[in-house]
Amino acid sequence: MFETYLGIPTDYIVIGVAGFAVLLLILILVQAARISSLKKRYESFMKGKNVKSLEDTLIYRLEKVDELDQKNENNERLLKEMKEKMVGCYQKMGLLKYDALDEMGGKLSYTLALLNEKDNGFVINCVHSREGSYSYIKEIIDGNSIVGLSPEEDEALQKALNGED
Repeated sequence: MFETYLGIPTDYIVIGVAGFAVLLLILILVQAARISSLKKRYESFMKGKNVKSLEDTLIYRLEKVDELDQKNENNERLLKEMKEKMVGCYQKMGLLKYDALDEMGGKLSYTLALLNEKDNGFVINCVHSREGSYSYIKEIIDGNSIVGLSPEEDEALQKALNGED
């Protein structure tokens, strides 16, 4: 019959060893291709360079990194300063044009609300009529006015608070 080794037919052992050898051969070929590709990239990188030119290149790149780090620190400092200054700037606006007097037309009157990031600021109301133009200003603290607001002033304030303009 069949010859056996440890109870396994020798034909199966030979086939298994041959399959394993083929697998190893495939792995060797894949690794050889990778090494060849890496060698080409290395030769391309080293083409026309010597130790001194590589050292110069590395020193130049490190100096550039240091320069970029310094510029980044300056930019971060400037951004911090700008953020601190912007707290008091008017960042929110609401504008409403309207007809104060029905007979005039053209929506020549307006209400303007200007607020900073903490919702502090003012509402200015300019009423235009045939006799002249009148301006009124009301202070806004935390998004509210101590003095009562007209419907137009309140609408402009709401636009500013909601970021509609």
